[in-house]
Amino acid sequence: MIFNPFEVAYRFVPYGTEFDPQKNTLVLDVGMKTVPGIIDHHHPEAEPECTASLIAKYPSLVLDHIQRGEIYKGKKGTSFLNIITHRLPDFDAVSSIFLTLKLIETGQIDPAMKKIARYTKLVDSATLPKEWDLASTPYAILRALFLRIRKNDETTSRERVKEGLKFMNFLYSKSIEGHEIFVNKALFSGIDRYQRAIRRAEYDYFNYLNDLERGQILLLDLPLATGEGVKTVDGLVVRNPRSYLLKDWARRDNLNPSHKQGFSFLMTNFGNRRFILGVDPAKGINLRGLGDMLNQKEANRRRELERPFAHRWYDGNCPFFNFRIIDSPQDESSLAHQEIVETVLKFGQRREK
Repeated sequence: MIFNPFEVAYRFVPYGTEFDPQKNTLVLDVGMKTVPGIIDHHHPEAEPECTASLIAKYPSLVLDHIQRGEIYKGKKGTSFLNIITHRLPDFDAVSSIFLTLKLIETGQIDPAMKKIARYTKLVDSATLPKEWDLASTPYAILRALFLRIRKNDETTSRERVKEGLKFMNFLYSKSIEGHEIFVNKALFSGIDRYQRAIRRAEYDYFNYLNDLERGQILLLDLPLATGEGVKTVDGLVVRNPRSYLLKDWARRDNLNPSHKQGFSFLMTNFGNRRFILGVDPAKGINLRGLGDMLNQKEANRRRELERPFAHRWYDGNCPFFNFRIIDSPQDESSLAHQEIVETVLKFGQRREK
């Protein structure tokens, strides 16, 4: 178990929130900087690493900011540390918190911590090998565990951290014992809550088939990541997906896409409040320029509505994502679903299937 002789106070903020270093505070997977005290990869100057792999690569980003044994003491002598991350923490956020606390505890990055960081980088970059049994991966299991938490944002965020730290500690302990943790279904045998999570992930494939039946299939010419030429790929658009592993099943689907090589582009619409667009990193393509088109349409629409445009579409402009992912504004887009689809079609200059 992690033993830290201090209390940790968590704060959860919107994605993309910027911070400057603060005493006795660590900002993880948010903050838009990579400096001691703030470890984030969502900015153009970052290295092509996720937050967890940055911590493993540069432990000084933590240790130089929070000197071991010198954590702030409150009026009653209680030591505490502030950790800030984004709302609804994901795999990278919770693994980053785990690695940070373990690093403060031990003062070093050990092989098991490096292994968790390497796995997290695969997860956050969406490059888990497609031949792996998806349902029994730590990624799918933790996502299934998170699905059980259905409360308000603040409470859900806190419980995700609690659940995530427990799970990361399990992976860490098993790695210390010499077990393979990347893909090892037997690792979770005999643990009822984890086996239930695996079954939920396995059943999620049928949710994917339902989403596929309701979805809109596109053919798109998308730019090569090298910057020269385009590649014709299959795309899938789904409103309110029921499958929580939709992206992963879609990219593994070699039956339904016309090219029989998975859906390389995916657009999801969550209640007309959040739109996420992304491409498969393995296909050597990106969406460079589509974010600019959406931001221009968003600006025009907001002028018509006299609505402030304080939050832009995020276009994946960082070395880690290389324009492979686009996320709608934090305050929700003013564009309608079909307008976004039409913008995608114009960008890809192809057609619906």
